[in-house]
Amino acid sequence: MQIRPAAALTGALLGMSALFLLPVTTAEATGHPHHHTVTVAHRGASAYAPENTLSAVDAADELGIDWVENDVQRTKDGELVIMHDTTLDRTTNVEEVFPDRAPWKISDFTLDEIDKLDAGSWFGPEFAGETVPTLEEYMDRVSDNHQKLLMELKAPELYPGIERQTLRELRREGWLNGKHRHRLIIQSFNATAMRTVHRLRPDVTTGYLGTPAVADLPQFADFADQINPSYRTIDAGYVAAVHAVRGVHGRPLEVFTWTVNDGPAAVSVARMGVDGIITNKPDVVRDALDDID
Repeated sequence: MQIRPAAALTGALLGMSALFLLPVTTAEATGHPHHHTVTVAHRGASAYAPENTLSAVDAADELGIDWVENDVQRTKDGELVIMHDTTLDRTTNVEEVFPDRAPWKISDFTLDEIDKLDAGSWFGPEFAGETVPTLEEYMDRVSDNHQKLLMELKAPELYPGIERQTLRELRREGWLNGKHRHRLIIQSFNATAMRTVHRLRPDVTTGYLGTPAVADLPQFADFADQINPSYRTIDAGYVAAVHAVRGVHGRPLEVFTWTVNDGPAAVSVARMGVDGIITNKPDVVRDALDDID
C-alpha cells in the first residue's frame, strides 16, 4: 500500500506557528504512547444506565471513564438531541404518549413533544423520568464531569446542514477552542458529512465509521484522522495497514473499534494495536486492558 506523499510532505512542512491549529491525537491527549488503547463508554456506560442519557454519562464518570460516545440527531423544529435510533420507540415511551404517530421518527417530533417522553423506564424503574437530552444539556454534563467526547453524527443525510449546526453549537459551548480541542472527536458512517466537518473546521479531529478496503484508505485520509470499524471486521494486518497511512493532519490514522463488551475480546483487539475500544461495559474493558499494560 502506498502512503500519500502529499500528506507526508504537508506534515513535514508544517511550521511551529501552525501547530496550534492541529487536533490533538488520542495518544497525545492521554499522555500515553501510540500503542496504548483508550476505553470509550458507548452511548455512555450503557450497560449500567439508559443509553445516551445524562445518567449514562454520569455512570461512566463514576467508573472513572474519561471518554464517552454519543449520537446527535435533529428534531422537527430544528433542535439537536442525543439519540441513537432515528425513531423514538425503542428507548422511550413514545408509543404510549403519542400512539397515533407511528413510525415515531425523531424528525417528526418537536423538542417540546420529545421532552414529554420517559427515556429511562425501559431500562429500569430507577431511571423513570429520564429525559432525552439536548446536545447543549449533554455537553454541559460532559464538561461538568471533565470528560471527553466521541460524537457521532447519526444519519446526517436525513438532516441537511446538521454538520454546520452541530459545529455552531459546539462553538457556543466552548468545545472548539484550544482548551477543549483534545477532548473532542466527531465521527460518522457518512463520508460526505465528515468531509463537510473537516472543510468547515479543519482543526477538529474526525473519524470515519466503517472498514474501508485497504486500497481505499488514502481517500479517507483526505478528511479523517481515524478509521473506526467494527471489531468483528478487523485483524492485526488491517490495523497495521490503517496505521501505515497518514491522515489529514499528517499523522498515522488511528483505529477506534466497536462494540467490545468482554475482557478477552478487548485484550485480543488491543493486541492488534487498536488505539481505542468503544464498549457498553467500559469498566470490564478497562480492567482487562490494565492486566496487559
